[in-house]
Amino acid sequence: MRLTLHTDYALRTLLYMGIHADRRVSIHEIANAYDISENHLVKVIHRLSRLGLIDARRGRGGGLLLAHDPRDIRIGDVVRQTEDDMRLVHCEPNVDAANGTGCILSDMCRLRGVLSLALGAFMKVLDETTLADLLPPEEHAMLRERLPGPQLPAPPTGQATPTRPTLQ
Repeated sequence: MRLTLHTDYALRTLLYMGIHADRRVSIHEIANAYDISENHLVKVIHRLSRLGLIDARRGRGGGLLLAHDPRDIRIGDVVRQTEDDMRLVHCEPNVDAANGTGCILSDMCRLRGVLSLALGAFMKVLDETTLADLLPPEEHAMLRERLPGPQLPAPPTGQATPTRPTLQ
């Protein structure tokens, strides 16, 4: 099964938000962290917000937060809600043999059943996995290192950087 970019970006967004659950994050910082299109991400955020998975607020003090505890967000549900078509193959009856549309085996093919079982097994694994499972506490520091939040701007040149006093 190959997931669409929309679903891929939705899962990455939830992972980023789970790593930075202590604060609101922005679309801009998520796009920068993964080096993905901000325009495409806006559509993903809109959908996640409509699905009730994230709380999106505009304006000063706005940003994005997970709407649920990561233990309550099942990856299988996210995939089902962000994928438009979960079929592995498009088995249509032989509608027009002259144009090559449809399948001449559709009424007796066993492949469709096998692929349905495979998709069921795939979704079972995703249904048993939560966002929290993908963000184990012992890996948070490493994940934050790979996906840091916004960097603080460097002090203007010519100004001293505050330092801590040292013990002597």
